[in-house]
Amino acid sequence: MTDLATLPLFGGLTPEERGLIAEAAAEVSYTAGERLFSTDEPADACWILSSGLVELTTAVPGRGDVVIQTLGRGDLLGWSWLVPPYHWHFDATAVQPVSAVRLDAARLRALAERHPAFGYRLATAVVEVLSGRLQATRARLLDLYGNPGDRA
Repeated sequence: MTDLATLPLFGGLTPEERGLIAEAAAEVSYTAGERLFSTDEPADACWILSSGLVELTTAVPGRGDVVIQTLGRGDLLGWSWLVPPYHWHFDATAVQPVSAVRLDAARLRALAERHPAFGYRLATAVVEVLSGRLQATRARLLDLYGNPGDRA
């Protein structure tokens, strides 16, 4: 099993809290082209990617599936398990073979309820990831929709 202490996402957790997360963890792998989840399906897990790449896509009318983000080694895949009604908002597909640590969402939520301080630190860690992704998306949108006359 991957040592959770080496993952930046869990750096702020205590060894005991990482032990709690390990109870909900399993190592998994996916082949290139394999779908990890689809929009509107129940969000029952999240993954920490050990290797490979996963594309997050969404359907855009008139354009088909559009890649929102590509995630790789060390990235957290999936946050919808944390927010009711616990359904995915995007599709996730392995674009090359992937190995990951899969965390069972129901177990994580139950652990967070039983250990509120742990739940707070876990939620804060996920929000930090989301904040970084939101800023990266903002930068991409500014580049995509910025004034062409501003480019040198």
